[in-house]
Amino acid sequence: MIQVQGLNKWFGDHHVLRDIDLEVAQGEVVVVIGPSGSGKSTLCRCLNRLETAGSGDILIDGVPAPVEGRELARLRADVGMVFQSFNLFQHKSVLENVMLAPVKVRGVSRTEAESTARQLLARVGIAEQAGKLPAQLSGGQQQRAAIARALAMRPKVMLFDEPTSALDPEMVGEVLDVMVQLAADGMTMVVVTHEMGFARRAADRVVFMDGGQIVETAEPNAFFEAPKTDRARDFLAKVLTH
Repeated sequence: MIQVQGLNKWFGDHHVLRDIDLEVAQGEVVVVIGPSGSGKSTLCRCLNRLETAGSGDILIDGVPAPVEGRELARLRADVGMVFQSFNLFQHKSVLENVMLAPVKVRGVSRTEAESTARQLLARVGIAEQAGKLPAQLSGGQQQRAAIARALAMRPKVMLFDEPTSALDPEMVGEVLDVMVQLAADGMTMVVVTHEMGFARRAADRVVFMDGGQIVETAEPNAFFEAPKTDRARDFLAKVLTH
């Protein structure tokens, strides 16, 4: 579903991504972990062209990811993205937030869009919040609304860029539970996260990044129980002992 070959990205003189090769199969859940500044979020943002890569190829479902124009809009319709900071329209109700893109981008009728939106809000556990503005919801509810909004486009792939890092600890679980269910339903997902428990529970594969490179990739049990590289062992020793 996703093929990345020889991806490089610079911010000025800073080489943020270095020769990244990555494949994600249909229905696979890949969790990307690593220290801050390792390039995880930049990789995620390159996949739907929110960041333009310096070199390399990205294919989504066998089609090269376009850089601009209508084809890019089509790509973004097929690749849902959930951000750290929700990015909901504050002046629109939760229901309207979820309906907006299917109507404007996909050309879906308002009646159909509303029906789908209500089903999705029920699926993420906030059906009763449909008429409220985002500011009236908790952070966890807002992030679940953002997930419903992304799902409303019927994407082929879902990207999550640290979706729980802006949440209070007690709200993290409710968002991760929705993501675990999505994974169980067969959604292709790339998840950048610091939540090691989620990586163990839901990932088909863990990708460990450091210094703009993929240092190690393995199934969760193998990675957490017996990492192959010193860098991964050092990272896990720090994050799993606190």
